[in-house]
Amino acid sequence: MADLPFHDRSDFDNAERGFVAKLSPAVVRAADGQVVWDGDSFGFLEGECPDSAHPSLWRQGQLCAKQGLYEVTDGIYQVRGLDLSNMTLVEGETGVIVIDPLISTECAAAALRLYRDHRGERPVTGVIYTHCHGDHFGGVRGVTDGSVPILAPAGFMEHTVSENVYAGTAMTRRSVYMYGPALPRAAHGQIGAGLGLTTSTGTMSLLPPSKDITRTGQEETIDGVRMVFQLTPDTEAPAEMNFLLPDRRALCMAENATHNQHNVLTLRGAPVRDTRIWARYLTEAITLFADQADVAFASHHWPAWGRENIVTFLSEQRDMYAYLHDQTLRMMNRGLTASEIAEQMRMPPALEQVWHTHGYYGSVSHNVKAIYQRYLGWFDGNPAHLWEHPPVEQARRYVECMGGSQGAIAFARRYLRDGDLRFAATILNHVVFADEHDAEARGLLAEVYTRLGHGAENGTWRNFYLMAALELTGDIVPADLDTTSADMIDALTAEQIFDSLAIRLNGPEAWNDRFAIDWQLTDLGERHRTTLSNGALIQQADPPGQPANLTLRLTKAQLLSLLAGHDGGGIEHEGDMGVLRRLSDLLDSPTPDFAIVTP
Repeated sequence: MADLPFHDRSDFDNAERGFVAKLSPAVVRAADGQVVWDGDSFGFLEGECPDSAHPSLWRQGQLCAKQGLYEVTDGIYQVRGLDLSNMTLVEGETGVIVIDPLISTECAAAALRLYRDHRGERPVTGVIYTHCHGDHFGGVRGVTDGSVPILAPAGFMEHTVSENVYAGTAMTRRSVYMYGPALPRAAHGQIGAGLGLTTSTGTMSLLPPSKDITRTGQEETIDGVRMVFQLTPDTEAPAEMNFLLPDRRALCMAENATHNQHNVLTLRGAPVRDTRIWARYLTEAITLFADQADVAFASHHWPAWGRENIVTFLSEQRDMYAYLHDQTLRMMNRGLTASEIAEQMRMPPALEQVWHTHGYYGSVSHNVKAIYQRYLGWFDGNPAHLWEHPPVEQARRYVECMGGSQGAIAFARRYLRDGDLRFAATILNHVVFADEHDAEARGLLAEVYTRLGHGAENGTWRNFYLMAALELTGDIVPADLDTTSADMIDALTAEQIFDSLAIRLNGPEAWNDRFAIDWQLTDLGERHRTTLSNGALIQQADPPGQPANLTLRLTKAQLLSLLAGHDGGGIEHEGDMGVLRRLSDLLDSPTPDFAIVTP
């Protein structure tokens, strides 16, 4: 810690550069008066770092807490600190183009209002989604009704909807731990997530793009503003793009280069990202754009100014991802497992000495494990791990081997006394899973998690540990943010709708059923068949002519209404409506508040 360059204040200078005005108070409310964002609650970060926080993460929190409207360069502004992400505004000939309109409509509207208060009542003349994560499109209805051009990378809608619907329940539940919304905003509680402070909890929306960016080098003009795009799929998101504003000599790096080490696999869950290609796209960005840019800005954090600084920043980010990838593969091919590689991995000293490579959001430890997972999956090759007992059964046996719960707790206290918090957590976790009502074990594990959280440099690790402690000593905290909004559901294709049914089907209960339903979507001109076969719901577009048990003629809106349990009025049908009732009976409802740190 003493070797870190705390004397270097250049990040603070850059984070404050171009400041125009704050939102005061920095509180955003929904129409019903509910607070969906409270930036002022992080005011405690202005103080000295306490013992309950890692000094490096505290410093990052101070930087992320800087809030307001900032001028990036002539005609380009950013609103920072009003959500997890930034909203960038580019002034055109007649109005303003919005880049990445935050998570919620309320915060996006507040950000636009702050801009207009200081730059005039310019209409929104275009929107750009840099990629398919919710903090970069969710607030779009707060800035437009969709009557303007909306640009996005190819594959945006497919990946946006699949991520938020298919595994949306599990991801949303785990995101409660990742961002810690129930933690107190205080030195002993939530101090940020590294990528930003936290997520807003307002209304999430989605408007489909009107034009896809399909190739690197593609040029588009909106409201007189020229843009040259670089497609970067499978980097920080499955669908993502950087772009240059050549007439402003400004480079937007989306979320591919931010002032922290990013996630290769986010702790809430997601497809594993490809660090090999991520590094190569950063090299390509330098080659394509560095000579034409005087400033590089991103969808989080603060910009970098000057060609030399831009190239250094992008090169160090590239080297970080390339090093993580290549060294993980090197050690993997020497027979080391994911946890062994994570324990041995050390970043080059030159990279450790720059702040933006530190693991405030991602981390060396869990990124290494993600790279291993991408190539080799969950199994480390040791057959002892091939058919292990599930957590509760395994825990009961471990506790028995340690002489029962009191014996296990005694061991845990010894490791806690010796400063081995990691193994104390392992033992106590077994005790809790062996008997979730053991109050002594729960309280002691909460203490261990609290201490681990207070020592974490990574913001999301801190939140995970502290949320675990909170739930061990209280109740399960449900998610505030609903990622399956009406816009998200409306954006589902017919194929995705039937996919969402298939993943809810209770297979064992359906083993002995077999039937087929034809769905003729009259407004889309599409015909789909779902066939229940051996406990799986199989779908097929434009099926062959064999008769189905039931044929329904309906619109997509009627289909969504029917599947939501509403009356199917106006739907034409031929055949046995009983099979539709049977299908409905076979569908499970997801559990949005499932347990994580208890059985």
